[in-house]
Amino acid sequence: MKLLVDENLPLRLASDLADLFPESAHVSSVGLGSTGDSVIWEHAKTRGFAFLTKDKDFANLSIARGAPPKVILLQTGNCSAAQVIQMVRKNAVRFADFETDAQRSLLVLR
Repeated sequence: MKLLVDENLPLRLASDLADLFPESAHVSSVGLGSTGDSVIWEHAKTRGFAFLTKDKDFANLSIARGAPPKVILLQTGNCSAAQVIQMVRKNAVRFADFETDAQRSLLVLR
């Protein structure tokens, strides 16, 4: 699985998680900073990304449109980049199961 990290998450996430999720990118690093949700959605969909976000709008898109792309919604409140990285690493097995589950388009992590 490769992740497209939303702009509401730290830029370093994609590189710090590259050992688990190679070819991941942050929306800012692919020229999509301050871009509309639909454009980001299509970018993730056409390039095979799962979308990592804290934005409930993408969860709603996932429910309405289904996958691809798959959406991982972090419901963490305010926390550090290190805490987000730890949460993602702790749930790496769930990410793998989610990736192969054709019935699910949204994974919520609390």
